[in-house]
Amino acid sequence: MGVDHRDPMVIIPCMAHGSKKVLYAALLGNTGIAITKFVAAAMTQSSAMLAEAIHSCVDTGNQVLLLWGLKQAKRPPDAERPLGYGKEVYFWSFVVAILIFAVGAGVSIYEGIVHLTASPRADAHAGSTSLVVNYVVLVIAMIFEGSAWWIARREFRAAKGDRGYLEAVHVAKDPTMFVVLLEDSAALLGLLAAFVGITLTRWTGSAVFDGAASIVIGLILGGVACWLAWESKSLLIGEAADPEVQKQIRTILSEHAGIKSVNELITLHMGPQSILVNVSVDFADHLTSREVEDAVADFNRNIKKALPEVQRIFIEAETYAAHRLQQRSEDAKPDGGAHD
Repeated sequence: MGVDHRDPMVIIPCMAHGSKKVLYAALLGNTGIAITKFVAAAMTQSSAMLAEAIHSCVDTGNQVLLLWGLKQAKRPPDAERPLGYGKEVYFWSFVVAILIFAVGAGVSIYEGIVHLTASPRADAHAGSTSLVVNYVVLVIAMIFEGSAWWIARREFRAAKGDRGYLEAVHVAKDPTMFVVLLEDSAALLGLLAAFVGITLTRWTGSAVFDGAASIVIGLILGGVACWLAWESKSLLIGEAADPEVQKQIRTILSEHAGIKSVNELITLHMGPQSILVNVSVDFADHLTSREVEDAVADFNRNIKKALPEVQRIFIEAETYAAHRLQQRSEDAKPDGGAHD
């Protein structure tokens, strides 16, 4: 028996307010920085500065895409998408990773290689005026990027709890939080690379260092993009809820007097704040059909009260013996238990 017990009103998955605040801060900062860097790159002919300008431009577009993803994810379920549109934000996070890799990293590395082969000397941008322009822009960019990074880090620290940063990124279900943090971290590293490259170019008179800085910036972006793509792919395919959430659901079910055992619990994130729960339970033999229905209603109410992010609950009544028999049958299949 399968039961999908829902509240009378449709619950729309809600995104954390902090995610939008981080995105808006990054969007405003990157827009101004990108314009400033393009102007500086045109004035100084610096390859590293142009790479940084492209980087900021890509970051600006990324924030727009993530905000669009958050908006689309709020759409309520309909006939075409009965479980809602929560995974939209995962899709756009994956698109962001592709853009960082293809546009940010690709163009930066290409520009660096072209600059290395075409400009062995730095005569065009070795003047004091050009140097001052580059340094002023880099300092301003560091201030803005540092401010955006600080906001993103503060929000991420509040969300990660006691976990380390790497573990928190891996288990996070809201990609907007770690995408912006990683973008801003890459931006600060890129600015440092540009600063070193421009300084060495000024000291030596060779454009090799400026072109090399552009390539380093591209490699930084490429590494971040691959990491983001990997994490976004995992979310897009489907990740289970946090083990603590699963444990809490099992506890609520097990403590009910009408339950003999919880056979199997499957959870799936349909969005950052939208969890689907499918559970197989063995009800006590003496329960009537009405009592089973009341028990299901209790489960639905108690689980959603304790865990508001749980949006849908599917409960299957199945004896433990029947469940084990079904598992053995699936395990014996040549394909490892995949359903037809």
